[in-house]
Amino acid sequence: MNKTLITTIAALLACSLSPAAEPAKVPLWPDGAPGAKGNEGKDQPFLLVWPAAKEKSNGAAFVVCPGGGYGGLAADHEGTQVAKWFNGLGVSAFVLHYRLGSQGYHFPTQLIDVQRAIRHVRANATQLGVDPHRIGIIGFSAGGHLTSMAATMFDEKPAGATDDAIDQVSARPDVAVPTYPVISMIDDFGHKGSRKNLLGPNDSDELARHVSTHLRVTENTPPIFIFQTDEDIVVPAENSVNFYLACRKHGVPAELHIYRPGPHGVGLFLGDPVLGTWSGHLRDWLRNQGFLSPGARAAVSGKLTVNGAPVSWGSIVFAPDDPSAPVACARVMKGQFKLNEQTGPVLGKVSLTASYSATDVPGLETPDGTVTTKEQSPGGGAWTINIQPGTNTLALDISR
Repeated sequence: MNKTLITTIAALLACSLSPAAEPAKVPLWPDGAPGAKGNEGKDQPFLLVWPAAKEKSNGAAFVVCPGGGYGGLAADHEGTQVAKWFNGLGVSAFVLHYRLGSQGYHFPTQLIDVQRAIRHVRANATQLGVDPHRIGIIGFSAGGHLTSMAATMFDEKPAGATDDAIDQVSARPDVAVPTYPVISMIDDFGHKGSRKNLLGPNDSDELARHVSTHLRVTENTPPIFIFQTDEDIVVPAENSVNFYLACRKHGVPAELHIYRPGPHGVGLFLGDPVLGTWSGHLRDWLRNQGFLSPGARAAVSGKLTVNGAPVSWGSIVFAPDDPSAPVACARVMKGQFKLNEQTGPVLGKVSLTASYSATDVPGLETPDGTVTTKEQSPGGGAWTINIQPGTNTLALDISR
């Protein structure tokens, strides 16, 4: 049994025996990191392990990369708080303490560290209780740049990296969440401090272009979720927008949320009634990606009527009992709706919620002109159906 695995198992036992204790610290290279200048914490990158509670765990995992301009680590609001939020979703979290330019470590050291972190979680998936095919990465500011490198440069083999059994495992994350990220190192809207700390004495326009990750996106980049604020003047929104547009260009599924208010570096900001909602969008995105629960889905098509007449315009939501499983929503036009197997509901029992125009029922008026119902008929209780594999042809009628 290798030393890395022994260290990981010991850390997991410590966590399981004392759930309220501090997270276990697991070095990425128990025998010493490549290129290390010493044996202190700043020289030896490590993960702080926050396993999801056994009764709540859904098997998903996230590596968390705090920001700090590659000169420091905002390890609380962009590390610990984020890990605990993921634990609340049943997701195990691994906060990465990577090496910094302010301590004399420059590219490609940070890429080596983040690749090793993803590989460590994947190589030890069984012991960690996670699914090796559901390992995501999230990072903030410079940690967002590190996240974007992990998502676009996972096949790059940096000079000086090790080549042991763990390094044979894929470093590609299954989803990536660069948050108010540094992206460009060559444009005016880039973050000069991050470039200086990352590239150090080897700084050149050629190397800066190499690590400008909007130029590194390919069709193999994993699905992307981005959060940003418009008022951020430290790392302007042009970084996020250019990365998003690169994803669109290469057909990478991507979702971008830009809020108007908010300075740089807000983290989750759960106390704010506006900005604090971004994490809910992330949760919903992860859920509908199938990341929190990877159950099989099915195609549906058919007709929605009210009192026998086709609904002019509306929607049908198919919600499973499992709060981690994807929710599907079909748009209804002239009574017709259709979803394929990639976007359709999960198999098994689902609850239906239908919304349609109040004008579809003569004489009916509502405050917003829309009717939403979870019942097929008044007093009929929850409206449920059973979704089967393949294509489900449905004739759904609402009576009023």
